[in-house]
Amino acid sequence: MDTGILTVTIKPMQKSDLDDVILIEEKAYGEHHWSKDSFMSELSNELAKYFSAFNEKGELIGYAGCWQILEEAHITTVAVSPEYKRKSLGEALFVTLLEQCYRDMIKYVTLEVRVSNTPAISLYKKYGFKSLGTRKGYYQDNNEDALIMWTENIFYDKFKSGYEQNLNELKGKINIL
Repeated sequence: MDTGILTVTIKPMQKSDLDDVILIEEKAYGEHHWSKDSFMSELSNELAKYFSAFNEKGELIGYAGCWQILEEAHITTVAVSPEYKRKSLGEALFVTLLEQCYRDMIKYVTLEVRVSNTPAISLYKKYGFKSLGTRKGYYQDNNEDALIMWTENIFYDKFKSGYEQNLNELKGKINIL
């Protein structure tokens, strides 16, 4: 019986994932997407943490990554194959990055997001991110501004309790293996 709950496996990104990553990257970001060489560079960067998500058939359906520098993580990308949007996969990948931050004792997390990307902004706010300004003309494809978002210390009780509540809700929407 189909419960409607997506089952995914999320694991560290491998070089063998990159052809499929680029296919999603092109769909998600159009002509101003990262190149395969950019991802190859990220996979050899000791500060970078990248993850790939696979469906039950073993098909790559999304990915996410961040850089970790001292006590801070900078989320660089979260992308989902179009047919898996609105199925909590982006949130699952985002949570994977936060879980990695907890494992690595990273205290603060930041990111930039298009000011027009209200679903992503809502997700980040749900997880305790706050807007601290904009980067004017940040996106090269249309000169759109980016909202700069940060967390408080993710180990603080206030952040952690909200995070754990959101994580429990997510577990009812998606099955992460």
